[in-house]
Amino acid sequence: MDGHVRRLLNRVSIAMAAVATAALLQPFRHSSSSSCVSSAHASSLSLAPFPRTSCDAASRRVVDPDLRLAKLRASPRWIRRGTALSASAFAQLRRMRLLGESSRVLCVAAGAGLAVDALHAAGVRDVTGVDLVDFPPLVRRADAHNLPFFDGAFDVALCDDPGAVTGALFPSRFAAEVERTVRRGGGIVIAVDRRLGFSTVARLFRKSRVVEVRNATLDGSLVNIVILRSNRTKT
Repeated sequence: MDGHVRRLLNRVSIAMAAVATAALLQPFRHSSSSSCVSSAHASSLSLAPFPRTSCDAASRRVVDPDLRLAKLRASPRWIRRGTALSASAFAQLRRMRLLGESSRVLCVAAGAGLAVDALHAAGVRDVTGVDLVDFPPLVRRADAHNLPFFDGAFDVALCDDPGAVTGALFPSRFAAEVERTVRRGGGIVIAVDRRLGFSTVARLFRKSRVVEVRNATLDGSLVNIVILRSNRTKT
């Protein structure tokens, strides 16, 4: 009889422990669910590019890089800016015999790779795009203050972002690295806000000389396209 009572009491204790555990975990489950929902809601109201929580990240759909690039190529901005670059920079580089199909070109502060794509469309096969954030398949990650390329590795270097050089953390270092990677006699193309003038570029790129300055409109902004020729000596 005593044994039967003890077994009954043990079963009751186990059941009560299970109920207590479930009751203890319930607030955490509710909190986690609410956190996920509120985070997702906050994310929908925010323009932040990164998820705030793991549940927010899990709900996001990964966009195929090729599909993302196809959408960019079809956008009016992409087409308009590419056409402007081709007319204001690429044509002049060809005329000056600085750019050809076999030229090795470096695009610095390349963003999503618009200049890279425009150069490919113009028939230039060997184009490398770099920026602080990679954007496959056109742009790889690299710091313009410390470019991972050999001296004189490129025939042409191009930066179509008007604020990249003057807005760099160390503008002189930025310019020096671009000059280092361009062969002697090669071309350097820098877009700069027209209000600053091309003299700013001339002061920064000390081992190159300005050979031409052209006016252009990129995304509604008036810029100077400054074309320089590298005078870098071999080391």
